[in-house]
Amino acid sequence: MPEMPTKLAEIVDEFAAAPRDVVLEMLLEYADIIPPLPAEIDREGMEQVPECQTAFFLRAQVQPNGTVLTWFDCPPEAPTTRAFAGILAEGLAGASAEQVLAVPDDLYQRMGLAQAISPLRVRGGTAILARLKRQVREQVG
Repeated sequence: MPEMPTKLAEIVDEFAAAPRDVVLEMLLEYADIIPPLPAEIDREGMEQVPECQTAFFLRAQVQPNGTVLTWFDCPPEAPTTRAFAGILAEGLAGASAEQVLAVPDDLYQRMGLAQAISPLRVRGGTAILARLKRQVREQVG
């Protein structure tokens, strides 16, 4: 059974071990990680995540070597949602399709975020992960 990527597991552990009062601060540090979309990719070829309170778009592409590339598009005025994407962007960098599919669906609960942010936001983050995994599954299936 493949495991989630080491980098993502480290991020999860770091959050899970952090005192509750700094979790939100830690989370928001990931909001700046998402690079702007490359010129050849626009929202047309991306999937919108309606569960998010803001306009959020994503795309996952399985490369010929089996690794997964991810793109996220989210407005700067939605730092929590951007942070979810930042965690995935960093944690899944260089990951294989199998590793991406092995990421637990309750990732954000495992990080202890359910106590730090609203259930609606956790649901948005969970939907981002679910759609990303579905796109990967469709390409390897």
